[in-house]
Amino acid sequence: MKKPNNPLALPRLTKVVVNYRLSGVEDSREALAAAEAEITAITGQKPKLCRAKKSISAFKLRQGDPLAFKVTLRGKRMFDFVTKLFNLILPRLRDFKGMPDSSFDGQGNYNLVIKDQTYFPEINLDKINKIRSVQITLNTTASSPSEAKMLLSGLGFPFAKN
Repeated sequence: MKKPNNPLALPRLTKVVVNYRLSGVEDSREALAAAEAEITAITGQKPKLCRAKKSISAFKLRQGDPLAFKVTLRGKRMFDFVTKLFNLILPRLRDFKGMPDSSFDGQGNYNLVIKDQTYFPEINLDKINKIRSVQITLNTTASSPSEAKMLLSGLGFPFAKN
């Protein structure tokens, strides 16, 4: 990578989007409230409820059914979450040898899925009614995956050794 003349041209982490997939909560308001409390504890921010736009009979999905909670983190909350993710949660994963560098999209954003929300220290194990996955997207201003990998490596992201 060529050294940029302008320091503002360096890649930066702009936002972190956390999706918390819901399944089987269409009928139960208690389960929906419990899932909202879990994602609020994980991120420290109130989530937005995403609903189905269309009915799809193959997936037994009706228009207006709750699909997921979404949280967009920026600024100090984003860096607090990223620090916790890199230093606490990812090393606690079972058989963890680093994250693959194949999860970049073409624009320099990184996607990862944590299959179990119990890795987060804020979750009370006694109050969990269902294991859910947490999908995390790290959005950067990098124009290529190699620039984004350099940025995330500098922030302390644990990539797998090749």
